[in-house]
Amino acid sequence: MREGSASTATKTPPARLSGPQGDDADAERRRARTAAVGTALVGVAVVAVLTGPWLERRFGLAALGAWRTLLVAIVMQGVPFLVLGTIVSAAIGAFVPDRVFSRILPRNPVLAVPVAGVAGVVLPGCECASVPVAGSLMRRGVAPAAALTFLLAAPAVNPVVLVATTIAFPGRPEMVAARFVASLAASIAMGWLWIKRGREEWLRLPKGHTHSAPGAGRLEAFRRGLQHDFLQAGGFLVIGAMAAATFNVLVPPSVLEAFSGSPWLGLLVAAALAVLLSVCSEADAFVASSFTGFSPTARLAFMVVGPMVDMKLIALQSGAFGRAFAVRFCAATFVVAILCAVLVAGVLL
Repeated sequence: MREGSASTATKTPPARLSGPQGDDADAERRRARTAAVGTALVGVAVVAVLTGPWLERRFGLAALGAWRTLLVAIVMQGVPFLVLGTIVSAAIGAFVPDRVFSRILPRNPVLAVPVAGVAGVVLPGCECASVPVAGSLMRRGVAPAAALTFLLAAPAVNPVVLVATTIAFPGRPEMVAARFVASLAASIAMGWLWIKRGREEWLRLPKGHTHSAPGAGRLEAFRRGLQHDFLQAGGFLVIGAMAAATFNVLVPPSVLEAFSGSPWLGLLVAAALAVLLSVCSEADAFVASSFTGFSPTARLAFMVVGPMVDMKLIALQSGAFGRAFAVRFCAATFVVAILCAVLVAGVLL
């Protein structure tokens, strides 16, 4: 009887882990997949650059040389700011306690929204990092409107992004100012809009998680966060650089002239490209500056919309807060971001 019980026990498949251990395992698998995809994308870009001269000679692809030059220029300009931004983001995630955010925000949601928007200036982070930070704020009792405002503002108005925009648009301080004002205005407007029109049933609050242990645990969290953010953002930077280089090489000047002749069409196309390309906010200014056929307002809309609404953010928000929330929130943010870009451009550009 005992032998049968032991035999049965050994044949019983192990149960799937649930709770913190299962969540940690799932997170580890997601990090591994992200690292693999990011590394593959960077590898593709390196191979394309190294084999470019041979392909040009072998097949007479003159346009490939221009494409390769643009790709290298955009990536090399964006990488330093990408590295700095991911270091800051990983450091905040590993070393800044969640209670810091809840203490600096007023209890009144209407007042907390602009404070959360301004907090994005001094507590920067990339788009990917802002989603879990916003979820952590909500778990700590911060009003959802303030947490969502921080989610939108942090990747768009932080010093790394503003310095990158200054480098990407030399001699155009008005473009930097317009990006800051339009992005901050859109973030605050969305926070107040959530207070006015948002419903609790749309928002699925994220579940709690175990925090890293002090000391070596925080250093390990910093290392993993830095690796994850850099590989993921680097992969999206490569995609955006490839798309921008391809756009500049293949799209005829007549098409760009058509966009220039129709300001609203160019504006909508630039905003749609921001969503589809999903370029990291620390590097999107260099991609926007390469769109020379677009109007300044359209390029501003690209930089305002991108850090707030893109494909990876839609996926991250769906996983963290639910699909019903992501669909409504991202659609409203897209419209508000465009309107703020147009209004600010009319004054500053």
